Amino acid sequence: MKTAIVLLAAGSGRRVGAEKNKVLLPLGGSPILARSVRTALAVESCTRIVVVVRPEDRDEVGAALAPHLGPYDVWLVDGGEERHDSETRALEALRTDIDAGELDVVAIHDGARPLASAALFTAVVAAADRYGAAVPVLRTVPLSNADGSRAPSGLAAVQTPQAFAAGPLVAAYDAAAANGFRGTDTAACLERYTDLAVHAVDGEAANIKVTFPEDLALAEELLVSQAPSSAND
Repeated sequence: MKTAIVLLAAGSGRRVGAEKNKVLLPLGGSPILARSVRTALAVESCTRIVVVVRPEDRDEVGAALAPHLGPYDVWLVDGGEERHDSETRALEALRTDIDAGELDVVAIHDGARPLASAALFTAVVAAADRYGAAVPVLRTVPLSNADGSRAPSGLAAVQTPQAFAAGPLVAAYDAAAANGFRGTDTAACLERYTDLAVHAVDGEAANIKVTFPEDLALAEELLVSQAPSSAND
């Protein structure tokens, strides 16, 4: 099985209070995006990494990632106005390999989710290879609404990486382009234009998305808690 991993990093730092793309902010001494790239490199089946960026960030992202790639490389692809547009451009970059049968699965991940583990990527990719489509899902505890009522039980939060059989995924995005459809996430497009059922994989509580300043602070705390303890002398 051969996998391409797409990292979406074409957002901005506006909501997190930064003057640059939030994926370039430091987390534990490395750019947020570099952590996602290093995790993707640790996925055994991964043969191609595509990083989708804003055109104005291309040089800065390339320079930020270079020290973390070792002998490997990534493709930088210019993103679009919306998430769906960025996904479409990433798939266009991969189309030749997909059409040639050189890629079996495409996984799409938010570059601003730097704490997703390689094990999660591997589990989602394996499920997509078996079922055709897979997403990580984190079961949530029912919460009280602002009016005091109880939120419905059985709610779940869908995370990334989301992984899909490469051929059907490209076909779904081609159909979406023909119809002018833009999905809120990759799974929405696949569900609309294929008969594949999306398989749920257990998500990870630490797999948070850095959107606001408090998310970056939480990510720092989680990173520290995940670090192996030093042995006592």
